[in-house]
Amino acid sequence: MSVEEDDRQLRHECGVFGCIASDPWPTDVDVAQVICLGLLALQHRGQESAGIAMSEGDNHTHFNVKKGMGLVSNIFNDEATKKLKGNLGIGHTRYSTSAGSEEVNCQPFVVHSAHGALAVAHNGELFNAGRLRRMVLARGVGLSTHSDSELITQALCLNPPDIEIDGPDWPARIRHFMELTKLSYSIVIMEKDRIFGVRDPYGNRPLCIGKLMSLTEPNKAEEGWVVSSESCGFLSMGAKYVRDVYPGEIVEFTKEGFHTVSVMGRPHNRPQAFCIFEYVYFARPDSIYEGQMVYSVRLRSGIVLARESFVEADIVSSVPESGTAAAHGFSMKSNIPFAEVLYKNRYVGRTFIQPNARLRRLGVAKKFGAIVENVAGKRIILIDDSIVRGTTMGPIIKLLRDAGAKEVHIRVASPPLKFTCNMGINIPTKAELIANKLTIEQLAKHIGADTLAYLSVEGLKEAVTEKMPNRNAVEVGHCTACLTGEYPEELTF
Repeated sequence: MSVEEDDRQLRHECGVFGCIASDPWPTDVDVAQVICLGLLALQHRGQESAGIAMSEGDNHTHFNVKKGMGLVSNIFNDEATKKLKGNLGIGHTRYSTSAGSEEVNCQPFVVHSAHGALAVAHNGELFNAGRLRRMVLARGVGLSTHSDSELITQALCLNPPDIEIDGPDWPARIRHFMELTKLSYSIVIMEKDRIFGVRDPYGNRPLCIGKLMSLTEPNKAEEGWVVSSESCGFLSMGAKYVRDVYPGEIVEFTKEGFHTVSVMGRPHNRPQAFCIFEYVYFARPDSIYEGQMVYSVRLRSGIVLARESFVEADIVSSVPESGTAAAHGFSMKSNIPFAEVLYKNRYVGRTFIQPNARLRRLGVAKKFGAIVENVAGKRIILIDDSIVRGTTMGPIIKLLRDAGAKEVHIRVASPPLKFTCNMGINIPTKAELIANKLTIEQLAKHIGADTLAYLSVEGLKEAVTEKMPNRNAVEVGHCTACLTGEYPEELTF
C-alpha cells in the first residue's frame, strides 16, 4: 500500500482463513503449515496479531491453539507450527477496530460450551453490536472483551428458536445469529470435525473457497479445501480458486468436501453491498473478487480516470505500489509513457507509529527517494489510490520538485473519502478527512500540486462492473458508504 496508509490509518480489521484435509484422517497434509501460508498471504489485512486453532477431528473438548501479538512469521516459527497438529483448523490475522490492540483480543476465539469447543474467526464489524451485546448480557452470558468477534462466539452458543433434539444444530444457530445481525461479517467457525464459512447477506466482506491440490500427483483428487478472505495466497500453497462464498451463504466443509447449508436473503430485496474499497485499496492485486482480478479493476480505474481528468504531461507515474496498476491504465488511455519516479525503501518501518506530525513527515521523506533522471525537467502525473488526511502527499511532491520536476499533477484513482465506515474499516472521523475541509482547488494548493483530480463515484463503479461476469444481475451492488454516505442499512446501537 502507498505511503498515504501511514497517516490516514485506513485499516482493515482482519483476514480469516480455514483449511480441512480430505479423507482419510489422520492426514498427510500439513494443515497448520497451509494455514500459516494463508495468513502470510493475508498479512496486509492486519499486522497487530495472529492466531491458529487446530482440531484433530475426534475430540469435542480440545483444540490446539497458538495466538500472539505481532506478524505471522514471528508468531509461527517452525517449532510453534509443529505443535499445531490436526486435520482441520482456522486462522486469523488482525487489525483492531472495535476493540483495542491487546493479546486478549487475539483470534480465533475459542469457547467451551455444553456442546463442546467452538472456535470463531471474524472479519468485519457488527452494525448493531451494542444492541446484540445487551441481548447476550441479558441472557446471563459474560463477555471478557469488547470485541465483536467474541460477541459472535457467545451469540452462537445461545439456544436457537427451534428445538434441538440430538445435540447442537450449529447451522440453525448460525442462521439465528444471521437473523439478529445482517452486517458486517465474514466468519470461519470450527467445531470438532467441520468448518463453516459464513458471509453476511449483503456480502459486505469478502470470503472465497479454494481446492487444495496434490503437489506430487496432478491428477489426484483434491487433498483438502481452504476458505479465505482473499484468493491471493492460493497458488503459493498449491490451491485452486473455486468461487466466492455467496452473500448470505453458510458453507459446511467436512473431510468429504463442501456444500451449501443455506443462503439467507436480504431484507426488502435490497441489492448486495460488497465493499468497493476492497478493489481500491485493501485487497492484494492478485486476488479474485466477483469473478475478476483486482489488478484489472485498478487498471480500468486508471483508464476511466484518464478519460475524466486528462492533463498534458511528459510521464505518468505512481506512489508505489497501490497506485501502480491505475497509473498503467492512465498511461494506456492517455498515450503518455509510464516511468517510475519514486523508489520505495522497504526497510523503513511504518510511519504511522511515529508520535507526532513532524516525525511522521520525516518518516515519509526517508521512505522514498526520487529517481532524478526520470524527474528532472518533466511534467509528471502522479497517481495514488486515495487521499485521506492529506498530510503525506505534500512531502512527496516537494521531493519531486527538489529533484527537478517541472510540474506535478496529482490524480487519485478513487473518489474523495468523506464518511466513516462502521463496517470493519477504521476510517478517521469526518472531521479528520481532508475532503470535508478543503475544496479540490484548495487541497491542490495545500499539498503543492499544479492540479488535482479524483475519480468520480460513477467512474469507479464503471471500472468495477465493466468486466464483471454477472454485471447485469439485479442483485449486484457495492457499498460506497465512505464515499457517498449511503449505508446498506441504518446504523443501530
